[in-house]
Amino acid sequence: MTKLDSKIPEGPIKDKWTNHKNNIKLVNPANKRSIDVIIVGTGLAGGSAAATLAELGYNVKAFCYQDSPRRAHSIAAQGGINAAKNYQGDGDSTYRLFYDTVKGGDYRSREANVHRLAEVSTNIIDQCVAQGVPFARDYGGLLDNRSFGGVQVSRTFYAKGQTGQQLLLGCYSAMSRQIGKGKIAMYNRHEMVELVIVDGKARGIIARNLVTGELERHSAHAVVIASGGYGNVFFLSTNAMGSNVSAGWKIHKKGAFFANPCFTQIHPTCIPQHGDQQSKLTLMSESLRNDGRIWVPAKKEDSEAIRAGKKKPTDIAEADRDYYLERRYPSFGNLVPRDVASRAAKERCDAGFGVGTNETGEAVYLDFSAAIMRYGREDANIHGHHDASEEEIKTRGEKVIESKYGNLFQMYEKITADNPYKTPMKIYPAVHYTMGGVWVDYNLMTTVPGCYCIGEANFSDHGANRLGASALMQGLADGYFVLPYTIGDYLANDIRTGAIPTDTSEFEEAEKSAQEKIDFFINNNGTKSVDHFHKRLGHVMWNKVGMARNEQGLKEAITEIQEIRAEFWKDVKVPGTADGINQELEKAGRVADFLELGELFARDALERKESCGGHFREEYQTEEGEAVRDDKNFTHVSAWEYQGEPSEAIMHKEELKYENIELKTRSYK
Repeated sequence: MTKLDSKIPEGPIKDKWTNHKNNIKLVNPANKRSIDVIIVGTGLAGGSAAATLAELGYNVKAFCYQDSPRRAHSIAAQGGINAAKNYQGDGDSTYRLFYDTVKGGDYRSREANVHRLAEVSTNIIDQCVAQGVPFARDYGGLLDNRSFGGVQVSRTFYAKGQTGQQLLLGCYSAMSRQIGKGKIAMYNRHEMVELVIVDGKARGIIARNLVTGELERHSAHAVVIASGGYGNVFFLSTNAMGSNVSAGWKIHKKGAFFANPCFTQIHPTCIPQHGDQQSKLTLMSESLRNDGRIWVPAKKEDSEAIRAGKKKPTDIAEADRDYYLERRYPSFGNLVPRDVASRAAKERCDAGFGVGTNETGEAVYLDFSAAIMRYGREDANIHGHHDASEEEIKTRGEKVIESKYGNLFQMYEKITADNPYKTPMKIYPAVHYTMGGVWVDYNLMTTVPGCYCIGEANFSDHGANRLGASALMQGLADGYFVLPYTIGDYLANDIRTGAIPTDTSEFEEAEKSAQEKIDFFINNNGTKSVDHFHKRLGHVMWNKVGMARNEQGLKEAITEIQEIRAEFWKDVKVPGTADGINQELEKAGRVADFLELGELFARDALERKESCGGHFREEYQTEEGEAVRDDKNFTHVSAWEYQGEPSEAIMHKEELKYENIELKTRSYK
């Protein structure tokens, strides 16, 4: 049985990463040329790792199911990327970023990893500026910052509302340089369908060419999984529709432990669902909470009138508005962490104060009217218009807001047909990021030797709740500044190994297994589509394993998911053939994995008898609805070992030790 060894270095936390780098094995430049590395996924984590490892001299094979690395879901990140530069002089530091991240994760993350993340964060900004990423700048030309939820400083660097896109283009430019030099072999429209293990080590993958349908064997001395999160287990989420868990689940089935699957983030600022036929949800950046104020009517009759279409939000007087986050959390106000803001919105809507005109009535307002007037007055004063009219102030304020958030406002209006400059946005929580993922040690290696996992696909840095603008930080930290060091420690033993052959029984068996699953889907001739089963799974997950969970609902969810999975394997229908483009076949394999993950997800939530971060058990809360942790029994990582069925998985615990931060009840009041 595999044992957990986090490989956390000894010594003071501020010295762990420096001392570790000083003592791990290295591979000299000449030897790097004889070593191959496979990277699955080319978002910010995978793309930065591919570019950096190739720059160092390794031979990299990069795989993405999209038609280009530029299509990775990292492109959808809007609000910004954190770094402890302290450009504002407002008290930020490496320690403060470390503290905020551990606290924001509700004390369920690994201290050593988080401190390393905070340390390297400043390097990321320098790297990206050198690549030409057009970060916003202030009047004097210096890089600008804004704040995000869960912090009291401004440490978030941004490029309007398209930070992920700009960072990915910078990363892709670095990749393109190496592709041009022949150091990266890029396999677009290829999906990993199996991990190949030889003599106990990850030595390659089986990939399906999504254009021709062919299965291909690819070998390497190490395999890196950078395939993102699994939020689409809920069917409706803010993730791209192609985002999936399959690469992570394939290595889980080959021995990689899967950690904390129930730690999934609900994002508070999303456009509400508007019908049964919707295929995904749209995120509105958390950066909007810097200037937008969140409220619902203070009187139920006003909420009912709005839902009935008899009143507009602009009809509600200021005295009749409940700015509930400012009321409940005066210290942080609208910038409380995502899990806190999401539950507060749910509580108001469940109590009958929601303003959604959709079937559920679930929505609250995100209002920019106060910010427009504030910025307008500032701008008028700057230009000497001290007696500006209210109309002029509004016009000037709208222009300032447009310069900061213009593309987000435009996107909202395109989707909803409402002008957010004139009327408040409607928002409601939705599934977003996954803090859980493949278990990795300090070196980012899984429990399968030679198999690494980076970015959102691993579990390591965010605990039970990710703070806003930390996803891009972790992905680029892993790819640019952590993995390139730690993977050398392992690969130093392979400098004499030579190329890994693919004409072996291990590759043959892995390819045969992948082909058998494909043949099953094509030949099954059931009566129901893949989406039929995915939607049913998502319905169970949202209603019983979503924002709030309880013992009875979780037990029911496990039984229902098992029933859906059994029916899926009997009655799924995949039209078309396997020898070409077949997106239904792609989806079938991914949904098959979601149907297994969903059960383990619910089981993990059932076993964790506490509330923390994004995991909220209704049985464990204060009278005011705040989460109640159980530090005595659950200050650990739950790492699950595959045993054939999710119901048979074995849980291993990695105890979490807090030597630098005091364990205490999280408060944002």
